[in-house]
Amino acid sequence: MLYLSRRIDFSAMHSYHVPEWTAEKNEQVFGLCSNLNGHGHDYKLEVMVKGELNDESGIVVNTVDIKDLVGGLIEEELDGKYLNREHPYFVKNIPTTENIVMYLWDKVAPQLEDCTLHRLRLHENSYLFSEKGEGKLVNLTRKYHFSAAHRLHSDKLSDEENLALFGKCNNPHGHGHNYYLDVTVTGEPDSTTGMIVDLGQLDETVEAIILKKFDHKHLNLDVEEFAGLNPTSEVVAKVIYDMLAPHINNLYKVGLWETEKNYFEYFGPGEAK
Repeated sequence: MLYLSRRIDFSAMHSYHVPEWTAEKNEQVFGLCSNLNGHGHDYKLEVMVKGELNDESGIVVNTVDIKDLVGGLIEEELDGKYLNREHPYFVKNIPTTENIVMYLWDKVAPQLEDCTLHRLRLHENSYLFSEKGEGKLVNLTRKYHFSAAHRLHSDKLSDEENLALFGKCNNPHGHGHNYYLDVTVTGEPDSTTGMIVDLGQLDETVEAIILKKFDHKHLNLDVEEFAGLNPTSEVVAKVIYDMLAPHINNLYKVGLWETEKNYFEYFGPGEAK
């Protein structure tokens, strides 16, 4: 089985508003997104399909066909539109990132030929994206940033072994990174709000549990959760998951960008999903 993807970009505007609610409740639940005049995004949609290799052509499917199919749909229905007012589905369903990706899945999947839709990932901005695969569940990922220092040193190894294994990262004074943290939750969008999580509440939780403890800190010296642990990024990802899990009941995974080249993720105490 081979997997391939094509990205399609579009711009649209939307607002989050439940007509049956008061203006105060809409603002309480949706914050700035409740502005009835709307706001906009430059969306990036990643379309990943899967299929078997065609021995004659050497391809699974022509990516231009994916572009034409999905791009044509988006150009006709979404691009340059105020979704709440101009799209029949989103007149009745709040165009959250989760609802948009579900709608696109249901429209695109039945039309594909010679391949199967594997995943749609819709980026609303650099710090928020939603994705859907087969099944009912949708994932939503929120990105956060913190700056921290650490020293890679294991008490179970000799000084010589630590230096040989970790090199300059074993510097006794430590070194630092601009970490980016992806927190992914999963679920079915709420039929009223179109969301699988209250983003404001998620932000508050991550801020209180992780960022206040980690940001501008030396992980080895300032963060009690790393007492006796070697704060490699693998360990940091696991520790963050364990800290958040009791407070986020639909937590799916955490991903940690140590640098633009080094990425780590942890799904919790079970097999990767």
